Amino acid sequence: MASANPYFRQQVRWRPLEIAFWLAALLPFVATPSYLSLASQVAITALFALSLDLLVGYAGLVSLGHAAFFGVGAYTAGLIAKHYWTEPLSSLLISAVAAGILGYALSHIVVRFRHLALIMLTLGFGLLLHEAANSASALTGGADGLQGFRVPSVLGFKFDMFGRTAYAYSLAVLFVCFLVSRRIIHSPFGLALRGIRENATRMPAIGAPSQAHLRKAYTLSAMMAGIAGALLTHTTSTVSLETLSFGRSADVLVILILGGAGRLYGGILGAIIYMVARDQFSGANPQYWYFWIGLLLVVVVMFLPNGILGGLARFSRRAN
Repeated sequence: MASANPYFRQQVRWRPLEIAFWLAALLPFVATPSYLSLASQVAITALFALSLDLLVGYAGLVSLGHAAFFGVGAYTAGLIAKHYWTEPLSSLLISAVAAGILGYALSHIVVRFRHLALIMLTLGFGLLLHEAANSASALTGGADGLQGFRVPSVLGFKFDMFGRTAYAYSLAVLFVCFLVSRRIIHSPFGLALRGIRENATRMPAIGAPSQAHLRKAYTLSAMMAGIAGALLTHTTSTVSLETLSFGRSADVLVILILGGAGRLYGGILGAIIYMVARDQFSGANPQYWYFWIGLLLVVVVMFLPNGILGGLARFSRRAN
């Protein structure tokens, strides 16, 4: 264990490029103040992608129903704001716990499967929850969504129409969750997850219980997705069935493919590229903007099969 400590210390050390990246995240406040609402959506989507990356990129569990936890977090925050109180930080924590409880319950089933069976199972869970929310219209508002509430402020800062508070709030929560994820990934537990991803059968032989580790990872991922969903509720003061939809699950998987799964910053970079591209393409061609998103995805997969960050890492190794 003592010999492993220098490795982990090296991994958790902050690099200049990382510091520059997070400092650059503050630029929208001065460079593009009219796009702060979009920036807040990018930050929320990046957090959602980061939660999925913990499963796909590090634990090797592919999910097509991850929006279930995003939606549970969003509806939990919305119901609290509508019926109880509008203070967002406590609501954020409760939403994380609610999504985590669901994730822990489902993890006992999910971790027993792999490959196509796992994809179909997670997709099925996601669709079941979507239809359950649609049917429980008295609680969730059904197809009309959950309305009639407003989260006015966070820590005394009011949410304004320009998105300044929304972006600051979303970015701060993203950064805190990123620090937690970074610590998890660069730890013995994170190293064990990568070992399980490569060979789940052999890992118990060296003292790493595969299913127990995967259940923990699934629960942590669900909690982070729930936080992302609650953030969306707080910054938009509305919740729709779209938060539970298959489309949202598919979009976040596309984001990971674009940025590079298992790269820590892959989900964040993918969210930036995807959300900005969607905004620009939909503005230029509202009817056919998915064509351009599809074309972008095809180009990235063909020429950068490990995502943009994976391609950059490969080019860097060749240059050296």
